[in-house]
Amino acid sequence: MRLSVNIDHFVTLREARRSNEPDPVLAALLAEQAGAAGIVCHIRSDRRHIKEKDLSRLRESVKTCLNVEMAATDEMKKIALKIKPDFVSLVPERPEELTTEGGLDVAGQLNHLESHIRDLQAGGIKISIFVDTEIRQIEACRKLNVDRIEINTGPYADSRQDAKREEALEAVRQAAAHAADLGLEVHAGHGLDYHNVEPIAAIEDITGFSIGFSIVARAAIVGIDAAVRDMGDLLLI
Repeated sequence: MRLSVNIDHFVTLREARRSNEPDPVLAALLAEQAGAAGIVCHIRSDRRHIKEKDLSRLRESVKTCLNVEMAATDEMKKIALKIKPDFVSLVPERPEELTTEGGLDVAGQLNHLESHIRDLQAGGIKISIFVDTEIRQIEACRKLNVDRIEINTGPYADSRQDAKREEALEAVRQAAAHAADLGLEVHAGHGLDYHNVEPIAAIEDITGFSIGFSIVARAAIVGIDAAVRDMGDLLLI
């Protein structure tokens, strides 16, 4: 299976009632048992869902690959070096956004990112960067010697017109091919669900997928095991 399951919205549900349930660690373990190749979560500066205690418990429990999304700030770097996830995925972050709205401007902040990434890699952490399909951003990632990129599929997923969706899909194809030619491992994610993932899964240069909300939403109806397996089946193209 090429699927990493983002568990943030299990925690969103927990925080809606300031409760102890659902437990993100239990959600992660059930996703792994269903075949997930990794677990993803995003610790934000406002701690709207994932918190440090969640990261500590996840690090103790996750047996596949723990990938923590975070902004490239000193606060987050300290957390990462303490927790030691397998991967840190660097993402942009704005306090007012509902969810991550676009890729990181890597080309515009190379100097800052270079030192930030160097410190994380010195701590034994692999690096991924969430980027849009712009070639200059992908080439900037290569300059930073990151381990992989995650291509933002949001414009594709959000397109409601066939022509615009096909244009966005082609942009993902070209970006993935260019990144692979540069020697980068290529993943994809954002807005992917059970209805739109198959054309993205058919892109041979994309080797992994980070999917969260649609799996959490389906899990509320059919359970985590079935939701993860159903998505995994769609990725086996």
